[in-house]
Amino acid sequence: MKLIIIEGAGKKETIEKYLGDGYRVFATKGHIRDLPPKPMSVDIKNNFAPSYKPLEDKLDIISNMQNLANKASEVLLATDPDREGEAISWHVAHLLGIPQDKKARIVFNEISKKAVNAALVSPRPINMDLVDAQQARRVLDRLVGYKVSPYLNRRVAGGKLSAGRVQSATLKLIVDRDREIAAFIPEEYWNFASILNKNDIDFKAVYSYEIINDKETKVKLVNAEQVEALKSQLDGKDYIVKDVKKSITYSKPAPPFITSSMQQDALNKLGMNLKQTSSAAQVLYEGVELPGEGKVALVTYIRTDSTRVSPDAQKEALSFISQKFGKDYSPEKPNFYASKKGSQDAHEAIRPISLDRTPESLKGKIKPDQLKLYTLIYNRFLASQMTPAKYDSLTIDILNGIHGFKVNGRTMLFPGFTAVYKAFEEEKEGDENAAKLPEISKGDNLKFIEYKYEQKFTKPPAYYTEASLVKTMEDKGIGRPATYTPTIATLFFRQYVNKDGKYIKAAQLGYDVTDWLVKYFENIVNVKFTADMEEKLDDIEDGNKEWQAVIADFYKGFEADLKKVGEDKQEPEPSDYNCPECGQMLMYKMSRFGKFLSCSGYPNCKYSCPIDSEGKPTERQKAEVTDIVCDKCGQMMVKRKGKFGDFVACPGFPKCKNILNTGEKKAVVEGGACPDCGKMTVQKRARSIFYGCSGYPECKFTSSHPVVDGKCDKCNGFLMHKKLQSGEFFVCGIKGCDFKKDIVNIEENTKTTV
Repeated sequence: MKLIIIEGAGKKETIEKYLGDGYRVFATKGHIRDLPPKPMSVDIKNNFAPSYKPLEDKLDIISNMQNLANKASEVLLATDPDREGEAISWHVAHLLGIPQDKKARIVFNEISKKAVNAALVSPRPINMDLVDAQQARRVLDRLVGYKVSPYLNRRVAGGKLSAGRVQSATLKLIVDRDREIAAFIPEEYWNFASILNKNDIDFKAVYSYEIINDKETKVKLVNAEQVEALKSQLDGKDYIVKDVKKSITYSKPAPPFITSSMQQDALNKLGMNLKQTSSAAQVLYEGVELPGEGKVALVTYIRTDSTRVSPDAQKEALSFISQKFGKDYSPEKPNFYASKKGSQDAHEAIRPISLDRTPESLKGKIKPDQLKLYTLIYNRFLASQMTPAKYDSLTIDILNGIHGFKVNGRTMLFPGFTAVYKAFEEEKEGDENAAKLPEISKGDNLKFIEYKYEQKFTKPPAYYTEASLVKTMEDKGIGRPATYTPTIATLFFRQYVNKDGKYIKAAQLGYDVTDWLVKYFENIVNVKFTADMEEKLDDIEDGNKEWQAVIADFYKGFEADLKKVGEDKQEPEPSDYNCPECGQMLMYKMSRFGKFLSCSGYPNCKYSCPIDSEGKPTERQKAEVTDIVCDKCGQMMVKRKGKFGDFVACPGFPKCKNILNTGEKKAVVEGGACPDCGKMTVQKRARSIFYGCSGYPECKFTSSHPVVDGKCDKCNGFLMHKKLQSGEFFVCGIKGCDFKKDIVNIEENTKTTV
């Protein structure tokens, strides 16, 4: 018997289909050996040596794995094809006594018969450069988390705050954007156009420039007076065609998806948030249950930043395109796309495993969110391998004295890739249908019909959405494909940010944490520093740097920052405001709820008040007396705000504890994806708090605790986030299953998403 060891139990059945008799597949269900939650387990004085231990909740799994390995004629390690997967294989090899140089590691980018069988005949030794890159990231995050977080909790707010190399830089992006929006001053401008006519056909010419010293100079109208002045200069004068340019233009298809672009398009085009997208993508990769076929994997590995496509997949795509659409839609040579600098090119782009498995063939067989995402991946890949769209483009320059106007038009001559991706193709701003324009030649005198103008104001940059935040993280080199979702989830989990519709906004706690980190640990929140560190991790992976040297270089400055914050007693910070009760200066202080203002005359004067996001004092709300009489003591009840919404309470508290719910609820609090239908679960309240599917009444799923993404390691059921006196845990939501797992720092283990 040959033993194949994988990570996720979800793909066990899919892989087993492609193996003949004599093979056994065993899932570790993620990490089985790691840095224990306590103590720090990194020996700084001994070249940052990590101390790994078997995870307590995986002892049974390790025992079963060792028993099977002892009976096996050969053990092959088939964990995921990335740094994290390589490290898990290394830990498994250590526990099983497999020599480091033995050819026991196999990888496949897709779960198909062809890929699995090809991997079986080409095992290799464990790649220690990949392992070392993962170890460096792990140790870095442990040092930052364990050294900074205690100060953060004491100095900023008591509780379970955390700092992290990636999460803190990402939080600063959000805080900086919020502050930029708050400080934005809109500027007035006007759009101006003339409606012209030729051969009884009206069309719009947009005011664009002036001729100054024989050169075209762009003009921006900024007030109504300039508009009126322009009209007076144009009135009664001829509109003469200065130039007509006709050309053939092409629009090339976008590359196939990488993790970040898939997440962005899923939100922008399908309305799926990161949790929903990650959950659906994982199932499409591991395998879905299809009638009569069992579990079938539909897409390639979904954590990638490479746009590379294998030659076999390109060849299949060109043949499929020619047969279905015709030879004109299939390029003579395959399309290639450059991956961004620093991408891990070991994987392919995200694509369907087989183009014969069309989205139409899966309707009614897989869940709606899975089908929507598969359709998006399928069409994006197919379009990426097709010919460009071809257009007949037209640009007309028109002069009225020194004032220049432009008319743009574009008519499709050949659809190319848009024949597939038309439903998702973004509209090009300014495109018009050239076929609606009259025949126009240079020197033509055009008839004036009327002016069209509109007052506008510049807008601040938009608040981040999950999609735009992922794109910014990718553009700035913060994190890697496997870290985008858990990083953003951590910010919500720690209550550093809130959701306002589709937008992400920093909470006051997020401002406080960021400001404190900027003051004492600037590198931790510095985007360039974080991106440079990611490049150093890539250098370790490529074998160009020793991981201990990278950590030592980081720790020199980090140690100095730790010393500085340790010596700073952090006296209360003076403000520009005076106490309304005694006139003395108000001082900024910290509590476990965040920053607030307190009178410097304390304890003689005990005035304090909350502050807004800009540090300005806000009035503490006075209790509003209602006309409701307390039925227990007879006093007039007052309005209060609580954790679960507005309510009225007796002012005689604590002697009288009578309260009444007013029915006014707080904003919806989201949980994870519903395990039955994939929609989001939301917090609800009856006699107690519970979580129910947002698709109610069509879906009646409920849970007593918040649902989190991921599956139970024992029974593959859904997971809940449960708080107990002994700590916080992920527990299985299926009755009779006793699975329970400690929650550790989320950023430290990017395989975990909450």
